[in-house]
Amino acid sequence: MSNTKLFPEFPLNEWIDTKETLHRYFQIVGKLRLTLNPKKNHWWHITLYTTTKGVTTRAIPHNDFSFEILFDFIKHTLNVSTSKGDERFFKLEDGLSVADFYKKLESILNDLQIEFDILKKPFDLSDDIPFDTCIEHHTYDKDAVHNAWKILLHIDMVFQEFSGRSYSKTCPVHIYWHHFDLVVTRFSGERGPDMGDVSQVEKEAYSHEVISFGFWFGDDTIKEPAFYSYTYPSPNGIDKEPLQPKAAKWQDSNGSPMALLLYKDIIESENPKKQILDFLESSYQAGAKLSGWDVEDLQVPS
Repeated sequence: MSNTKLFPEFPLNEWIDTKETLHRYFQIVGKLRLTLNPKKNHWWHITLYTTTKGVTTRAIPHNDFSFEILFDFIKHTLNVSTSKGDERFFKLEDGLSVADFYKKLESILNDLQIEFDILKKPFDLSDDIPFDTCIEHHTYDKDAVHNAWKILLHIDMVFQEFSGRSYSKTCPVHIYWHHFDLVVTRFSGERGPDMGDVSQVEKEAYSHEVISFGFWFGDDTIKEPAFYSYTYPSPNGIDKEPLQPKAAKWQDSNGSPMALLLYKDIIESENPKKQILDFLESSYQAGAKLSGWDVEDLQVPS
């Protein structure tokens, strides 16, 4: 599955078993960040980030020191380092079950005197098997993982460029491990509507008006990689607004329109980066205009 293109073909069905395993690795590490990191608005304290080597937690404070967990997708290791100079790692390889991953990481953290207590149940995945007993998921295709990371890295670069076009409050480009998507979100600054009886997760995520943009590798609903954007609250008529490039479309998502651009529709174009930026900009303009955002005032001069 090795490929040197910036945006290689990447069908979900060719690495689904590896993705299921990797997703659980991410959730274990992400839940550590959720437990130990100081809270930030809209769950920004729980996310993961792409790096030049893989995916990282960045520094997590713990007592009188900090530590970082890094998925190195070049050497295929899980690295834990501390501000005291400690370093530990173990190999990421085929056959490493989720339970093995959990126990190896737990052993390292105990050795480094990092106390933690996470909910071991996966969040919104295909089964509820606790991480520390999950031997069902153990597939790790190094080429597939490397390609997935490189795709995220290059899309991160495009999202970073798009992020810099607006003065609005904007989150870092980050990975939400619950759904394994790379996301950047803009906020109008206005409070969102009362959501009624919904979970605290949703209340915190959508406390204010947002236009969110993301990329994910596919799921049970859309079984292939895709870019998406949605506006919350969704304004009437947004699904009649034009999108770019031509392959982009509006699609229903839990009763609200979502802009969608399939990954396969940009990878063979002469300028995939431009197509991604055009999609992000057109979906932003659609949501911002109909939601009454001051688009001109929020635009950073080029």
